[in-house]
Amino acid sequence: MTRRIPEGTLVVVADGGSARVFTNVGSEHKLTLKQEGELRLQDISQQGVSGQGPSGAVPKDMSISQLNEATFAKQVAEQLNEDALNNRYAHLVLIADPTTLGRIRPLLHKETQARLLVDIAKDLTNAPLEDIQRTLQA
Repeated sequence: MTRRIPEGTLVVVADGGSARVFTNVGSEHKLTLKQEGELRLQDISQQGVSGQGPSGAVPKDMSISQLNEATFAKQVAEQLNEDALNNRYAHLVLIADPTTLGRIRPLLHKETQARLLVDIAKDLTNAPLEDIQRTLQA
């Protein structure tokens, strides 16, 4: 069965350090993704800004790279929540590596969750556009 991804759906493909943002400019019968932008990890060890860490307590054995990845997942979730609450998208597809997806899911607002058509635990951040479209059409 082919997934139905309506026109205008926001498609976010993320890993622990970056995210590519697409919109379906085709129809729900013919998926055509257009890249709208990218989000990049801002290394919090360089910022010294309070409140920019991951959600919850930070385990003492967490490395800087793990801390940065958890923080980026939080930043992605916050952006998705803000955009949903401001009605910037009607439908959402989220594709992320399993660890990042596991960090994002519990941070999604109910409004964001209501717009989420599907989430896919797969690392496609550096994949060609054709591979991302093929995954969504499977």
